[in-house]
Amino acid sequence: MTKEKSELESALFLPSITLESLRVDIANCVRCPLSQSRAHAVPGEGPENARIVLVGEAPGKDEDLSGRPFVGRSGKILDECLEEVGINRSEIFITNVVKCRPPENRRPMKAEMEACRPYLHEQIRSIEPRIVCLLGNVATKAVLGKEGVTKLHGQVFQEKFLVTFHPSAVLRNRNLKETFVSDLKRAKGLAEDE
Repeated sequence: MTKEKSELESALFLPSITLESLRVDIANCVRCPLSQSRAHAVPGEGPENARIVLVGEAPGKDEDLSGRPFVGRSGKILDECLEEVGINRSEIFITNVVKCRPPENRRPMKAEMEACRPYLHEQIRSIEPRIVCLLGNVATKAVLGKEGVTKLHGQVFQEKFLVTFHPSAVLRNRNLKETFVSDLKRAKGLAEDE
């Protein structure tokens, strides 16, 4: 059997993974204990052809209640900064490393991130964005195995992953807003480059 024939046959027999099928899988996921305490899983939202994907840490209380990413206080600052940069939220895909809310908004545990890793990987693979913004240390560590957003922000790794602050960091320290906006501008520029 030739390599080309083997690859073709494999492609024919593999189920097609779409954002919609991932959304259904995430909504029904029981891979970790977070599924037992959630109101809603938060798979993410945005178009299948998004040129920019934003990856946060995990849903908070407002996100858990609504099933949508970044709708609480962090979402408001994110929307404000996206608007300042000229990025329309409806044109980007927004998700999190972990799709269910950790109790008391604690950081996700390693096992929880590992349980959700295949979902995030498949979302990025399915969308094929030009740039993925990793929002904060949790997203950066989960995807790149690196920490230290203060030093890493604005840098692009593997020609696809741009590190920046999480909007909640901007809420806690308004002095970070200018840097966050600058990083989002860089993401927009990279997404528009051909």
